[in-house]
Amino acid sequence: MLKSLLSTLALNIVIILLLFVPAGTLAWPQAWIFLVVFNACSQAIGVWLLRTDPALLKARMQSPVGGDQRPRDRAIAIGIFLFFALWLVFMALDAERFGWSYVPVWGQAIGLLLILAAFWGWVGVLRANSYAATTVRVQAERGQTVISTGPYAHVRHPMYGWSLALMIGMPLMLGSLWGLLGLTVAVPLLAARALGEEEVLFGGLPGYPDYAAKVRWRLVPGLW
Repeated sequence: MLKSLLSTLALNIVIILLLFVPAGTLAWPQAWIFLVVFNACSQAIGVWLLRTDPALLKARMQSPVGGDQRPRDRAIAIGIFLFFALWLVFMALDAERFGWSYVPVWGQAIGLLLILAAFWGWVGVLRANSYAATTVRVQAERGQTVISTGPYAHVRHPMYGWSLALMIGMPLMLGSLWGLLGLTVAVPLLAARALGEEEVLFGGLPGYPDYAAKVRWRLVPGLW
């Protein structure tokens, strides 16, 4: 738990710098609300996993760019982190520094609801899949098996699917309408991550090809 708290503190320092330095002010209520909500939900999930599935918590605390992943998967993870850093800076410049766009209060409220929905969805994913680690590999040491219940009965990568709600909710809640353009980069990166994960699972997880044949959709039912 101490390691989780220290990691959260370091992440918060980075996010605060990426948001408030380019914004040029600390008087940005939407950003502070985002930080409070993000931290409260993240820590609540951490405490819940500590009590119910500490092995999964340990797996999720590993660095997404570490471990014995393929260089391709590690590069995609690095690309995602770099993009999100630049995305936060752009949204700060848009919403606060220059005011290039505007999101009404009701739109910001929708963004908040989407962020909360993402965390709610992730809880369902973690409850169904004790192997939902942050790295792309088959966890043979934990006896990983194919998960086909809960949200996995509808899409193959529900964790990434719910991430789309966060990606839409963030720009809206922060008040950056132009920030939604970031989806044109974020979604392909997320899709590349999902496809890379599938390559690993198809080749190393028994039963996954049969599961993929039954569950057609990857992220969003009816779309992809």
